[in-house]
Amino acid sequence: MGTSLVFIPVFLVISFMAGIKKRYIIFLMFVGLLMILLGMLPAWQKYILKEDLPFVRILLNHNLFLILMGSIGMIILLSSLGYILSKRHYFYWLMYTSFLALTGFIGSLAVRIFLKDYQIMRLIVFLDPSVDPKGTGWNIIQSLIAVGSGGLKGKGFLLGTQSHYRFLPEQSTDFIFSIISEELGYVGSVMVIILFAIILIRGLVLISNSKDSYGLYIGSGIIMMIFFHVIINIGMAIGIMPITGIPLLFISYGGSSLWTALISLGIVQNIYLRRYRY
Repeated sequence: MGTSLVFIPVFLVISFMAGIKKRYIIFLMFVGLLMILLGMLPAWQKYILKEDLPFVRILLNHNLFLILMGSIGMIILLSSLGYILSKRHYFYWLMYTSFLALTGFIGSLAVRIFLKDYQIMRLIVFLDPSVDPKGTGWNIIQSLIAVGSGGLKGKGFLLGTQSHYRFLPEQSTDFIFSIISEELGYVGSVMVIILFAIILIRGLVLISNSKDSYGLYIGSGIIMMIFFHVIINIGMAIGIMPITGIPLLFISYGGSSLWTALISLGIVQNIYLRRYRY
């Protein structure tokens, strides 16, 4: 599931580069955010807040949820008629926001139905790892310990306790950045980030010189793919992103991710090589 999420930012970036109106892209972004927030709200109430909220009752009660959806649908219908008859822009934006809310509520229902319990818990422990410190929250807690214990210069290559004592699972794939931070410290972590920044900036420079729209779309999608992998993997290692099974390209163990990254950069170089061809 984590890898499939990469397609979402890639699609949004290519859509933006293709000239799709910003309000449509913003609509998709806010719908996705609303789906996640509303979808995990009942679990957040249960595990973190530990008290009942009237709004959550509406989400969980079938009849109240249908009434809410019907009310929002009626607002959409009336605002649509108002815009058609008067052409006033505030009717359009009322319809826009109402349809966004309706889509987000319906999407949150799909999130609660299709997401498995362990996937919901990953989002919950992202907010508060102490909810399940020896279960779902174990990985993030041990990752934060590894990152924090590295200090400025680290404990030394192959001298990390979190890795060699096997406290941190998936240390060669999902949490490879945590091991780098523990063994090479802040200096080593910053060097890794700088190297990725060079790749990304250089990639943007290469695709910006493309005279071919098709090459521009592919190149921008590839750069976003690499950027998303870096942000999510490093973010989950330091506790600012939910835990997903996304590797750190070029560094995490695994042949498929390495092949994908190398082929993608080869395509970007090919786009630059043919920048003067039409």
